[in-house]
Amino acid sequence: MNDVRPTPHPLRRRTLFGGAAAGLGLAAVAGAAPAGAHGGGPGRATDLLRSFARPGTATAAGFRWWWPNGLVDPREVEREVDQVADAGFGVLEIADVTHSLNARGIEMDLARHGWGTPAWVRGVKAALARGARRDVRIDVTVGPSWPAAVPTVTPDDDAACAELAHGVVTLAAGASYDDVVPEPVVAPAAASTRRELVAVQAFRDLGTVKAITTLDPASRVDLTDRVRDGRLAWTAPGDGAWVLLSYWRRGSAQEPEAGPHTDPPSYVVDHFSAAGSAAVVDLWEDRILDREMRRLLRKAGGYLFEDSLEIETDATIWTPLMLAEFRKRAGYDLLPYLPVVVEAHEKYLFAFDAVTTTRVRDDFNQVLSDLYRDHHLLVLQRFARSLGMGLRVQPYGLETDTVEHAALLDVPETESLGFKNLDDYRVMAGGRDLAGHTILSCEAACYNGAAYNTTWDRALQTLNSIFAAGVNQCVLHGFAYADAPGVSWPGFAAFSPYYKGAIGYGEAWGPRTPQWRHIPDVAGYLARTQLVLQTGTPTYDVVFLRQKGWTSTGIGAPWATNTGIPTGWTHSFATPALLDLPLARVRGGVLAPDGPSYRVMVIGPDQFRGAERTMAVATARRVLALGRAGLPVVLLGDWSTAEPVGLAQPGETSALRALLAELAALPTTRSVLTDAELPGAFAALGVRPAVTHETSTVAHVRRVVGDTDLYYLANAKHAENRKLVRVTQDVWLTATDRSSVPHLLDAWTGTVTPVAAYERSGDRVRVTVDLLPGQSTVVALTPASRSDRTPAVVASTAPVRRVGSRVVLRAATAGAHTATLASGRVVRTSVDRVREAVVPTSWELAVEDWQPGSSATQTVRPVRRTTLTTLAPWSQLPGLEDVSGIGRYRTVVDLGRDWTDGDGAVLELGEVNDTFRVTVNGHRLPPSDVLDTTVDLGDRLRRGRNVIEVEVASTLLNRLRTVTPEVYGVAARQPYGLLGPVRLVPYAERTLRL
Repeated sequence: MNDVRPTPHPLRRRTLFGGAAAGLGLAAVAGAAPAGAHGGGPGRATDLLRSFARPGTATAAGFRWWWPNGLVDPREVEREVDQVADAGFGVLEIADVTHSLNARGIEMDLARHGWGTPAWVRGVKAALARGARRDVRIDVTVGPSWPAAVPTVTPDDDAACAELAHGVVTLAAGASYDDVVPEPVVAPAAASTRRELVAVQAFRDLGTVKAITTLDPASRVDLTDRVRDGRLAWTAPGDGAWVLLSYWRRGSAQEPEAGPHTDPPSYVVDHFSAAGSAAVVDLWEDRILDREMRRLLRKAGGYLFEDSLEIETDATIWTPLMLAEFRKRAGYDLLPYLPVVVEAHEKYLFAFDAVTTTRVRDDFNQVLSDLYRDHHLLVLQRFARSLGMGLRVQPYGLETDTVEHAALLDVPETESLGFKNLDDYRVMAGGRDLAGHTILSCEAACYNGAAYNTTWDRALQTLNSIFAAGVNQCVLHGFAYADAPGVSWPGFAAFSPYYKGAIGYGEAWGPRTPQWRHIPDVAGYLARTQLVLQTGTPTYDVVFLRQKGWTSTGIGAPWATNTGIPTGWTHSFATPALLDLPLARVRGGVLAPDGPSYRVMVIGPDQFRGAERTMAVATARRVLALGRAGLPVVLLGDWSTAEPVGLAQPGETSALRALLAELAALPTTRSVLTDAELPGAFAALGVRPAVTHETSTVAHVRRVVGDTDLYYLANAKHAENRKLVRVTQDVWLTATDRSSVPHLLDAWTGTVTPVAAYERSGDRVRVTVDLLPGQSTVVALTPASRSDRTPAVVASTAPVRRVGSRVVLRAATAGAHTATLASGRVVRTSVDRVREAVVPTSWELAVEDWQPGSSATQTVRPVRRTTLTTLAPWSQLPGLEDVSGIGRYRTVVDLGRDWTDGDGAVLELGEVNDTFRVTVNGHRLPPSDVLDTTVDLGDRLRRGRNVIEVEVASTLLNRLRTVTPEVYGVAARQPYGLLGPVRLVPYAERTLRL
């Protein structure tokens, strides 16, 4: 017996045969609640399968829609909504972003066409009305560009973004000071004209090392009450040098990115006070929200959106009530500790002892985090909901608890440009999941210097990887409004042609780019993938409890990255605030069993503060309660000398250590010193991963809906520059129902196919995956239907597939073949002939050469034709060196008269740049995975002559190198077209007698 293992047919994304959703026997059981008007996938497995072939727009991807402020024509706005809808996308986010205009000195009439003007409002209304007709969700940013800003405040108003500036004078021992209060070392912005003295203090100077001056906290002298008419007289003690510090509150005068967008200019509001959010709401109420706008917004059911928290001050971020709020929230007076929180140009200048300094800064950041939550996010959320909308925000950028904020938002959003590894996404997914919400959005596929040269090969490798980290909605960066004053071909874009003296970042998708011809294929893939990832509830193996919820840091869980994920483990993150959420309870040894179902918690050191073992007393008390309820816990490191988070108050340290000692003594707790000991601790606690496989770059997400398990598996990049190779391997998947059988969900074609080759062992099912770099696949484990009695093939000498109730073996070589069934029975078949591979000898090539027309938005497309006997990039073909556009390759292959119905072939295209479609004998094949250039032609070939056509779409870069050489001329030509090598590789199929 020639029994070869492992050789079950690898699970591929694309199939042209067999399988229908109706035959899966999926139970109609309730899963996670859908997000209703604000998007989200189905709550039941049957809903998923009904929607999978034609997912519609509910789970479709979308675009950031760049507008040149209010200089938009409602008719063009409607046309662009139609373009997006026709392409299969479901979201447009209106964003006023005009960096490219500013870079070229193009000025607009902001009084007439600025953000929030009647012209802008008319454009928004047109978008909302058209979006409702076309089922495209329209989101609107809370203000022009970012951060949130309004033209109704000046930097001197209490509602404007504020900073704490400091002045400093060094005095020798016994020296006298008699002068005006020291002026701030950082001069104010010109628009900031009002300031308020907060305090004046003196400290003994203990020396300066690497630009940090250490002060003696016990020496503090408060001199605030000695200030008279702006002057101060004071003599330093005679026991060493002293530092005299003054603190001034003033407006930062920060404007939103690439301003001005309004007349008068908009200024960033205070994101940490009620006055700041009230200014945003008041402007909407006064200038934007009439009866028609309210009706349209409520009907649209979209989101108010705010970009990342990029509060940029030259001094310390502040808010007028900070001292009072700090005292109330942190429990002590901040005034004695002001030196350690003041900054100049984002750098600290003063310190006390190391412990006090870091603890006070942590408390300060936590208070800022809570103020941002209470006075900005929650206020804007209530306002959005009053309009029938939700709130979608990128709540990161400062040292704030992004994880907690992700839990409270209707939709938290990430970004692929700023996030440094996949754990940055998992951090925010942790908040979403413990809150019981559905969506984690991403501002996606944005790259530096990528304007008009972004390939879908690159974009999909990014998207498929971040999907494996919990993202399940992508807002692509971006779609540009057609035109603006003074722009050049191919039209207006936010960051193109250049940004900061270089080629702009991000792409400007739309009909202006040749790849748009094939974009419905990509849109369908994204909509189906997001449908799967929004269905049911995600489940994980491990949750890491972090002291801090910062994200976009590149700091994750080292063991998971290096050891856990490569062998099948999944993990997420929580911060102390999440442990108070309703889902955070233990049942059957599982944390949040009605949510992410964590089976073990790991508590490690504070990676943001020198690997210190720190924890709040309240957190230790909560974790101890979870441990007593049966949650397995692993303490990483020596926690016997743990310190409280923040500045310790009397009795806190001893209370914390006592609680941790009780936690360590529980039978469900293990203590280890190094990451390498974690697997042993998990095993001792009886925790195993839901998925196991040999070490590889495969990562996955498991979502459970009733008794059905959905597995999204991707050959994923943990970081953007990580190199990947093809992975073909067995993967063991846990099934909720022990009778489950695997099905392949092809997100490119919408087909659902039973898997013929698999093995079951207890609650585990073995399948084989074959994933190219960045590629993904979806496997569903569903309870077997009574009518489905087709035996499983556990090993075979050639790939097998299901066609209805039949199992078909596909042979690439002639001879005897065997398949071993789960019962142990061996089925034999033979193939007498498999045709030799065929290499096309010539191609007719017709290329649409996209060029500027008579205006910035017009494109002409003359066709250039040639015949090729050797495939090469257009950049190497005479007359096509600088062409961008659509290329159509045509060849004829004669398969002879002995071609039979049992013969088939795959078309190996080799290298293709960028998107492509294949037509055989006049019939266009289903969409092809951009990352996989091997296409199964199935039964579309016939005896004799066969016409094969390959349509390839490029970026615009090569043509723009000649149109705008001063910008794009620095870039190398991209190698467009069908590069090959191309082969038609036949196979023969035989139905196995089971």
